Amino acid sequence: MKDPYDFNFLTMTAGYNEHELKEALVNNITRFLLELGRGFAFVGRQMELRMPNGKSYFPDLIFYHIRMKCYVVVELKVVGFIPEFVGKLNFYVSAADELLKQADDHPSVGLLICKSHDKTTVEWSFRGIDRPVGVASYQLQEVVERTIAEISQKTKEAAEKMD
Repeated sequence: MKDPYDFNFLTMTAGYNEHELKEALVNNITRFLLELGRGFAFVGRQMELRMPNGKSYFPDLIFYHIRMKCYVVVELKVVGFIPEFVGKLNFYVSAADELLKQADDHPSVGLLICKSHDKTTVEWSFRGIDRPVGVASYQLQEVVERTIAEISQKTKEAAEKMD
């Protein structure tokens, strides 16, 4: 897995939330798939995973990895890593294995993409969990930062033209 993922192809305003990040990634699905790497196929967002008891859960994004022959459940967080995220992701991976996985598929994989993470906290949070799950961060310039950089570049170009 990559770490960090480069989401600079998105245009986000300061203070964006998880729903807005998810929408922006889905609206730019081709670029997001390229950033994830080769072999990923988009299956769905907020795809319903209905339990035998009738209760439904909705992971953020689900992909299928063609080369690994497995589902990849992605949870997005606009905050830094919190150990509690691991339990939710582990549950979604188990649900994908029970509800989506076919006999010839390999076990599902979980990927938590959050704003930032501390290696030790992540490592301790995953101790004792034998499922293939991982944590990565993402980089994103919010619109305010990008706008300042663009104005600065245009000012520099204008000054060079005047010389």
